[in-house]
Amino acid sequence: MADPFSSHNPKLDSPASRHFTITPSDNTDLATRPRALKVTVGGNVVVRDEGGVDITYPVVAGEILPLRAVRVLATGTTATVVGWY
Repeated sequence: MADPFSSHNPKLDSPASRHFTITPSDNTDLATRPRALKVTVGGNVVVRDEGGVDITYPVVAGEILPLRAVRVLATGTTATVVGWY
């Protein structure tokens, strides 16, 4: 398939080109830091940033969280999210 944008360098405001499943964990950082999280099932998602700060976000299905999470914690997370990069 032809990609007319293949010669363009992707930036953080460019669309993501890959996605991956996230399994929440209280002990393990994400193997790949996403550029955003996409909510597939609503609830709460507890996210750790690069400064080690954890915040709970109430989210709905279809929502996009434009943050580069280091970890999605299991404790307190009831939503399902996938990572985009």
